[in-house]
Amino acid sequence: MASILLLACNNNKQSNIPTVAFADAFEDNTIAQAKKGFFDALKQKGFSEDAKTIKVLYRNAQGDIPALNQIVKYFISEKADLIATNPSIATITAVQQTKTIPVFMMVSPVPAQMKVIDDKGNAPANLFGVGETLDYIDTSFALIPQLIHPKGAKLVIGMLYNQSEPQSVDALARIKQLAVKMNVEVKALSVSSTSEVQLVAQSLLTNNIDVFFANPDNTVFASFETIVKSCNNAKVPIISSEAGLVARGAVAAYGADMYQWGFQAGEQAAVYLQTKSTAGLQSQKVLLHKHVYNTLVAKTFNINIPSNYEAIH
Repeated sequence: MASILLLACNNNKQSNIPTVAFADAFEDNTIAQAKKGFFDALKQKGFSEDAKTIKVLYRNAQGDIPALNQIVKYFISEKADLIATNPSIATITAVQQTKTIPVFMMVSPVPAQMKVIDDKGNAPANLFGVGETLDYIDTSFALIPQLIHPKGAKLVIGMLYNQSEPQSVDALARIKQLAVKMNVEVKALSVSSTSEVQLVAQSLLTNNIDVFFANPDNTVFASFETIVKSCNNAKVPIISSEAGLVARGAVAAYGADMYQWGFQAGEQAAVYLQTKSTAGLQSQKVLLHKHVYNTLVAKTFNINIPSNYEAIH
């Protein structure tokens, strides 16, 4: 009898352990840094599977949107205490499917730029975590004429973007406005999936572009090695608005530190786990941006990097 009572007590204790669900939309070395930061922040606050203080449900949709929908449904069926989402497409999917489970986003735009606000401009009541505005795009794009010299009379910048991603469309519109002010030319082609990237990138590179700008776009993230290979073959350097892409082959970037982005979201999720309440919580903006460069790639393209940039390699 005593052993049965002990087992019952242990089961009750186990059932009180919060379940943290984490949805990655695709496999990607850049956004993986955010995931690591998220769980490191939780661990620092005393929440980890090793310590048996949380149960983690992790799923990666591998770029399959129907699979992502099923993943979120599974999390809901398992009565997850919170859902962490990475990046924006996972965030959008989660807030479309649940209005009650708190969603902690990372590597996502602010709600307005994800088009998830209501007619009154309000974000979903269960959306928390950390988003990004497009303000940093100005600084990122302004790096290009500082680092790259045009082959012709005017600097020509190439881009790929996914028309189905709101933040990518908004970024392109902003960049076109910046280009006019900076007297540079932008040539952009759209892609709808990672399978199209190689062919479209090669087409873009026939337009005598001086530099490729990797904007905040999930398709660009997921296909970045393909883009790097095509650009390297064409001897076209890459500048990015995402610091995480520099380790993967971009010359330089000004953007959010992906690890810290996830860590910031994890700190907020830890507050929720500690208090079991979302009172006082709201979505935040990314706190840390930095200038970074890839020493090997900069040397390959013979690009001089200012001293205030942090070296990645």
